Amino acid sequence: MSSERAPGGGEDAAGSGRAGPAADVGRWFSTATTAPLDGPGPTRGGPRMTAWGPMVGAEYGRRSPRSAISEALELLRGRPVAVLTGAGMSTGSGLPDYRGRDAVPRSPMTFQEFMGHDLARRRYWARSTVGWEQFNRARPGRSHRLLAQLGAAVFTPTAVITQNVDGLHQAAGSAPVIDLHGRLDRVRCQRCEALSSRAALHSRMLTMNPGLAARLPDLAADAAQAPDGDAEVDRTSSFRYPPCPLCGGILKPDVVFFGESARGEVVTSAFAALEDAEVLLVLGSSLTVQSGLRFVRAAGRRHKPVVILNDGPTRADPDATMRLHGRLENVLASWVPAAVSHA
Repeated sequence: MSSERAPGGGEDAAGSGRAGPAADVGRWFSTATTAPLDGPGPTRGGPRMTAWGPMVGAEYGRRSPRSAISEALELLRGRPVAVLTGAGMSTGSGLPDYRGRDAVPRSPMTFQEFMGHDLARRRYWARSTVGWEQFNRARPGRSHRLLAQLGAAVFTPTAVITQNVDGLHQAAGSAPVIDLHGRLDRVRCQRCEALSSRAALHSRMLTMNPGLAARLPDLAADAAQAPDGDAEVDRTSSFRYPPCPLCGGILKPDVVFFGESARGEVVTSAFAALEDAEVLLVLGSSLTVQSGLRFVRAAGRRHKPVVILNDGPTRADPDATMRLHGRLENVLASWVPAAVSHA
């Protein structure tokens, strides 16, 4: 996918220090096996993607001077702003990323692999069943809450366009939110397009796999200690998953996998939010994939200022009007009291 959080692409740990560990969602989307699924030749879905992990030679831990942080705040103050967020927003909620300094290298599962191979789907659903309850316990971190405060006190968000799939912006109070890469708490049939609840599917899969259900805590602990994919759950090729109850089609989490495009109506809404904005603010995204990068490029073509805040390099650094370095929670927290005192 391209969710730059893990379901798909990933981002940088620009958020706060990690909260209690939640599910490593990126592992759910890592490739099903280290070898091709069809034997010695290439997979039917095409060649494997190269492993994602920390950027080689990247400089992390830089901090912008207070003068630059204050200048960026003045650029945002009182204006309609489109906010584009990546996985760095949620590392403080315990959700790992793909590109940060602490990211574990992994080869992302592609849409073609998931749709083309029963084994890939078994491994995906087994992994996500083991981690779902942990993921579902993730709560908004300080960066989510600070952004919601800024949206009420400093600028008017035309939208928070997020590449994450965890729903934490909405839980923190940001509005409106556009889930560019979908939501992990929903499931979509690939034939009839029916949407259903991931929580309900979780209960059904536990019923279908009583052996796994009985060992869920042990498997979760094993998976947490083997983030490189060598957990026992990754060898559960006998895992059973259901078809769509309406048409018998393939059920897939309602998120954008690598090799899959975001839904057209969602992209249209995101570009409309950018059109209504005077400034684009990018938070916690390395902008490695085109799905997020295109909004920076579009803002440049429209001569709209672009402010990028991230710990570590981004693909759009040359295109930024202002490029800030540091942890999200630190910079956003410095903007909140400044906004209050200015009021």
